[in-house]
Amino acid sequence: MAEELNNQAAATQADQAQPTNDAQVETPAAATAQAADDQAADDQAVDQQGAVEPAGPQIEPVAEAIDFDTFSKSDMRVCKVLECTAVKKSKKLLQFTLDDGSGTHRTILSGIHKYYEPEELVGKTVLAIVNIPPRKMMGIDSCGMLLSAVYQQDGQEHLHLVMLDDAIPAGAKLY
Repeated sequence: MAEELNNQAAATQADQAQPTNDAQVETPAAATAQAADDQAADDQAVDQQGAVEPAGPQIEPVAEAIDFDTFSKSDMRVCKVLECTAVKKSKKLLQFTLDDGSGTHRTILSGIHKYYEPEELVGKTVLAIVNIPPRKMMGIDSCGMLLSAVYQQDGQEHLHLVMLDDAIPAGAKLY
């Protein structure tokens, strides 16, 4: 029995010592690694000077640090969009009527008409900074700021309004 096991071990070692042609025999791990390398190459573009640039979204660098007290002065609240209309004589502005949980409707203007039609935002749950002093735009007081994510991709600006789960009630504070 021991001799039989020794013979099997020797045969296994001989099989492992046989040279293989890697071009013909590809393990699943090697195929996966090659696919990842191919995808990484596809995700990069070469500019006119020959430098490799990522083709993914470009984002702004992180701003300089602020202290916690400065950050905590921003009052961010969950708001429900009750109404949304395009501001007359403006290509960019949408006028939002919001339920911010205070019992009084809040009006906020936002320059996002390029990215959204007013009717698609009614009923959505959004995030706003509500303690910014009112700012008059096109003769209308805007009492806050809606939060959005902005980035560049393929030379074009993209914007996504921050929308939250509809189960979160109007007025909920973010910390």
